[in-house]
Amino acid sequence: MNLLYNSTRNSEKKVTASEAVLKGLADDGGLYVPEYIPKLDVSLEELKGMSYQETAYAVMKQFFTDFTEEELRHCINSAYDSKFDTEVIAPLVKVGDTYHLELFHGATIAFKDMALSILPHLLTTAAKKNHVSNEIVILTATSGDTGKAALAGFADVPGTKIIVFYPKGGVSRIQELQMVTQKGDNTAVVAIHGNFDNAQNGVKAIFEDRELAGELAAAGYQFSSANSINIGRLVPQIVYYVYAYAKLLENEEITSEEEINVTVPTGNFGNILAAYYAKKMGVPIGKLICASNENKVLFDFFQTGVYDRNRDFILTSSPSMDILISSNLERLIYTIAEQDAGKDAELMELLKDKGVYEITPAMKEKLADFVGGYATEEECAQTIRRTYERTGYVMDTHTSVAASVCSRYRKDSKDGRKCLVASTASPYKFIHSVMTAIDEKKYAEADEFSLIDELSRISGTTIPKAIEEIRKAPVRHKRECDAEDMKQTVKEILGI
Repeated sequence: MNLLYNSTRNSEKKVTASEAVLKGLADDGGLYVPEYIPKLDVSLEELKGMSYQETAYAVMKQFFTDFTEEELRHCINSAYDSKFDTEVIAPLVKVGDTYHLELFHGATIAFKDMALSILPHLLTTAAKKNHVSNEIVILTATSGDTGKAALAGFADVPGTKIIVFYPKGGVSRIQELQMVTQKGDNTAVVAIHGNFDNAQNGVKAIFEDRELAGELAAAGYQFSSANSINIGRLVPQIVYYVYAYAKLLENEEITSEEEINVTVPTGNFGNILAAYYAKKMGVPIGKLICASNENKVLFDFFQTGVYDRNRDFILTSSPSMDILISSNLERLIYTIAEQDAGKDAELMELLKDKGVYEITPAMKEKLADFVGGYATEEECAQTIRRTYERTGYVMDTHTSVAASVCSRYRKDSKDGRKCLVASTASPYKFIHSVMTAIDEKKYAEADEFSLIDELSRISGTTIPKAIEEIRKAPVRHKRECDAEDMKQTVKEILGI
């Protein structure tokens, strides 16, 4: 049976999985959601012995029901290959009394690789299935990691172009270098004068511009998205939570059906939503601990039921989480509103117009699976330093947000369940913040590239290929624009 999808803002109009992947964002501005969350049709015992690729197929076939087995396996095997520096794709590492799921072994050393390695293959397969002759223009905003992972995934993929907007001064130096040195004749990178929310709002406005869509179609183009608003990004993220549970079981770290808690450093809400979907599929997950940095809009939401983006935007050492509009939260809002698209649309309109909305008490009751927490800059630095001193393990700034929140939750709640921490980026990607956290006096004034060698030395880890590549790579993308000029910039890049 085909699992169909509809917009969070219109439950009536249904599309297939391939159509949802192809469009990215629904015409009404809503996000595509499946009619229901399918259950796994393999047991946890069967999953124990599966490779990452086999697990991916077991999960994705439940969601992408109009893809043939051959098509889906081709997408999976093309994505999860030698681009990753470890055969297991997503290693589990025990750090003290928690388990870190390392999601940063792909081409750009961040968790976005886990989904953006497969999205180009899903998208081009979906285009063929739907007889699309237009060139697909991937348009995306990034707070640092999505951009590079999308660029790497789509570079020189036939029938596609990719345009990435990022906030100038709002990403780490290494993140910026990874993007502006990107090769590929079909790639474009633009720094905007503003923050991530300005970039994301600009991209959403371009997607919703019907007049521009007509101009694009006349020129032989159509937009799609590589952001986590695309269901083709979200479903592959479910895989690694299923895989992690199976590996804990296989390694006899947990017993069959034992519940674990999952802590996720959260900005746009896609990564923790994937864990929620994994739970709905049948994985024994207890609490979903949503970890925020000092931009704690999600923490406040889980505390109060009020989502309020009307606050100061804080630049932190975990820039991929410096977000005040968590786009993927809309999918959860739709779910807890009992799939009431009208209610969801009403709340999203309030967010757009007033910057704030409040859910009903009945909706708030349905958030019992979630726990919100946040960590200050000082707490994150302490967690990096103490973990290194106690275990020799070095984590990045985003992972330290999750580790800090996880530790405090366990202490305050006395919840004895074992905890999985989503480790979302390599410490090499945020080298200056990581090394100054370990020893500020020694490393504060050091050059980023000398710190790379020092981190390799003190941690006993190999410098990732992604870092070695940018040391001498020429800057290829120098374009900048104001946030209000994003539409015109897109037209210029496409020659319209």
